[in-house]
Amino acid sequence: MGTPDALVDLLRRNASRTEEDRRIAEENMTALREADLFRLLVPRRLGGRQANIRTLVEVSAELGRGCGSTAWTTSLINIAGWIVGLYPERAQREMYGTDPHARACTALPPTATSRAADGGQVVTGRWGFVSGCLHADWALLGMPVTDGSGQQPDQGLALVPMDRLSVEDTWQVAGMRGTGSHTLVADDVFVPSHRILSVTRAREGVYATEFEDEALYRSAFVPVLALSLVGPQLGMARGGLDLVLASLEKGRGISHTFYADARAASSTQMQLAEATHLIDTAALHLTRAADDVDRWAAGGRRMPLLDRARVRMDAAAVARCSREAMDILLTLEGARSFAEANPLQRLWRDLETAGRHALLNPSATSELYGRALLGIEEQISPLI
Repeated sequence: MGTPDALVDLLRRNASRTEEDRRIAEENMTALREADLFRLLVPRRLGGRQANIRTLVEVSAELGRGCGSTAWTTSLINIAGWIVGLYPERAQREMYGTDPHARACTALPPTATSRAADGGQVVTGRWGFVSGCLHADWALLGMPVTDGSGQQPDQGLALVPMDRLSVEDTWQVAGMRGTGSHTLVADDVFVPSHRILSVTRAREGVYATEFEDEALYRSAFVPVLALSLVGPQLGMARGGLDLVLASLEKGRGISHTFYADARAASSTQMQLAEATHLIDTAALHLTRAADDVDRWAAGGRRMPLLDRARVRMDAAAVARCSREAMDILLTLEGARSFAEANPLQRLWRDLETAGRHALLNPSATSELYGRALLGIEEQISPLI
């Protein structure tokens, strides 16, 4: 594609088609693969870039300026690549051995049943909201890990080839339509033990990879997952700002006022400043949180609870500030924002949908952080 701006322009041109088709336009997927943007967090020894979390959020924010669905899907495919880097080398090589460009999607909730079998588990279940499943070769699926007596000593994440699963078309939504976040179904699928990652241990910062010198794969589990969701949302807010600035540059007036050029109105100037300030605030929270995750990983120590809780709070703040900025931009642009031909309304719908992800629940993240600040050991969620 040549330059980042050219790639963003391509995504913007294909955004309507991506939404209508309810999947990422193939032209987008080709361009992203050619730019090697699906392997940001794949181990270098397996052909990936093995970048860091700051790089992930900056790339996904830039892509979000062009198309929210494409940015979201790209970010979550990358985060699946990072999770695979936490598995034993044997599992990693099974995924990337024949195709170094293999992609995975992820469904963390353990909405399945399992039974112990020789050398692994047999899994049956349904997983909804699986973003990127239409473009994945493998899936990471939350599951209970059971022993021979049927008890559940652990929660796991099973790495399963997509050809062992079926996809049910369930993604009929108001926003983020292009992500194709359908439902995956497994019926008595055997998963060998080396392809089951312990989520319980991952939350504690203990991973199965044998490569302890790879700092990226020491990053804190839940903070990384949370941050992967908000880079695209910052990008959508920036994309909205791009559109409104372009509209103002045309010299349009303000209806039912004497302003022939909206740029001359103090109300325009103040709203534009407030929206931009909110976007800048979101960016500051995002980069601080990503840098914190990267710094603790590079230092080889587990990120403390208080810091992890703050990252959850920061991620929720990115979503909130991005949505508040978009609300101001819509008011600034007026009723024309909601014309179907206006891409601003799609960014708004995408942002309102993405911002409601459960990991970004503002009340829950505030309570998590407040309890951590007060030193209260009992928490409301294990996902910190």
